[in-house]
Amino acid sequence: MSTTPEVHATPRLARHFRLQWEEVQQRHVLLYPEGMVTLNASAAEILRRCDGTRDVPAIVAELEEAFERRPLDADVRAFLDFARQRGWIAP
Repeated sequence: MSTTPEVHATPRLARHFRLQWEEVQQRHVLLYPEGMVTLNASAAEILRRCDGTRDVPAIVAELEEAFERRPLDADVRAFLDFARQRGWIAP
């Protein structure tokens, strides 16, 4: 069963996760009490926008404008589904 984000959803990081730049690795990481997830640039850009104030279409629109690439909707939704399944995104 898919947990694909609804249009009205305003994704945000789950309570125990924190996104930060890791200078030594020169990339963003997702920190949580039990460890750390190293993120690629695309994942970091999506998660940076998951602050609970933007809905999924707004996140997609920002990314499409920032990177001048369209369409990104399916890719962003797939990643958000992946992140939600791992508990990175609050339900």
